[in-house]
Amino acid sequence: MCPVSKARTGSIDSRPRPDDRWLMTAPHFHTRLSLGKDLEKLGLRAGDMVMVHAAISSLGRLLNGPDMFIDALRDVVGRSGTIVAYTDWNGAYDELLDEDGRVPFEWRDHIAPFDPMTSRAIRDNGIFPEFLRTTAGARRSGNPGASVAAIGARADWLTADHPLDYGYGEGSPLAKLVVAGGKVLMAGAPLDTMTLLHHAEHLAEIPNKRLRRYEVPFATPAGVVWRMLEEFDTGDPVVPGLESDCFARIVSAFLAGGQGAQGLIGDAPSVLVDAASICSFAVAWLEHHA
Repeated sequence: MCPVSKARTGSIDSRPRPDDRWLMTAPHFHTRLSLGKDLEKLGLRAGDMVMVHAAISSLGRLLNGPDMFIDALRDVVGRSGTIVAYTDWNGAYDELLDEDGRVPFEWRDHIAPFDPMTSRAIRDNGIFPEFLRTTAGARRSGNPGASVAAIGARADWLTADHPLDYGYGEGSPLAKLVVAGGKVLMAGAPLDTMTLLHHAEHLAEIPNKRLRRYEVPFATPAGVVWRMLEEFDTGDPVVPGLESDCFARIVSAFLAGGQGAQGLIGDAPSVLVDAASICSFAVAWLEHHA
């Protein structure tokens, strides 16, 4: 038998195998497993209740898309955990409101009523809330503008009995998140989009908070019912004089003080904070700066 020359052997061994060639040219994807590891490294744990704000495009290329990110979250928090997203709703009729917050009679039949089962999440918050809302088993709370969607062990409790007036205050899903020892995850999302801080605005003992009163149509078994709602105005800082980026300043100051965790989820710089801690910090910050 003729021995194989060293040159011949080296030539065979150096050829890329078919799978090696594929790996060399394949696009880079983040997967359910890799994102799960990122979430755990950041500090998310089994049994956690976590409110998620996610800029999905900033996470990078996701194998199987946004649903895979939800799957990764569910893997980490497990059966005893709960995932929450702020949905608001896509009513989009603010420009029709008169100075008293009412909708002129001639427009009422043209506005789709709020139905927590079917009304889409507001588009301004990105695609993640709508993906979570439409995940099998998701629950949605009943206050249109302050509504959240949730999946998991305590989704029913979190979304039940959402007050229609002052929907970011006592008894709201945000208040329950704090009581439950929950967390807030900002997965590539701007720091000024942390919805929990609207609860801090409600709790802060500061004068001259701006109020908002407006009519909302609700879908009921008996037909459409219009109701006037009242809340502290969340469209701008709750009192005049606060800078428009005050939420980002609050979160940045909280992190600068050594609280919370920072790291990457996929490609996105991300933050994980304790809900009760940052809410208390925000209340004190608002009371000092307002």
